[in-house]
Amino acid sequence: MTVTEQQEAPAKSGPSLIIQIAVLLVLTAAAVGMGWFSGFYLNSSGADVPQKAEPTRIDKAHVKTTDKTATRKDGQPAATGGEPGVLPIEAITTNLAAPSNVWVRMELSLVFDGDPDTAVAEQIHQDFLAFMRTVKLPQVEGASGFQHLKEDLEERARLRSHGRVTNILIRTLLFE
Repeated sequence: MTVTEQQEAPAKSGPSLIIQIAVLLVLTAAAVGMGWFSGFYLNSSGADVPQKAEPTRIDKAHVKTTDKTATRKDGQPAATGGEPGVLPIEAITTNLAAPSNVWVRMELSLVFDGDPDTAVAEQIHQDFLAFMRTVKLPQVEGASGFQHLKEDLEERARLRSHGRVTNILIRTLLFE
């Protein structure tokens, strides 16, 4: 090697700083423009929504009358209040089946289709306690595990109450 070959500077391996800044500014301007256009488009499409329609008159001759004494599947009269009854039950604290050193604490409310029944709620509480002792941690991990747990509890409550419990509200679910 000669001295002149050693003194040559190594070749640059990329675009200059000015070109990089120019590309960054162009991309930023394009992003701002697309955001503005998207916002303008979404706002203008909302203006085409039709206004609330005028109520129409109903001819009473065409309206069917319904029987007010509806019954449930088990033959008992349905609740006439129309509003569901919500009954919070005592907190459930127990350990899981596996791993047995993991504890769970649940605070639940039962939604009845009529007036809440505390005797049925106590039976459901005991059933939930026994069920949670059979649950393994991998069964309840993640969003789908939580959804499956909620569905299992709702099914157990419906069976235990003969369909009077329509929903379960999980207020607190804590694993330790």
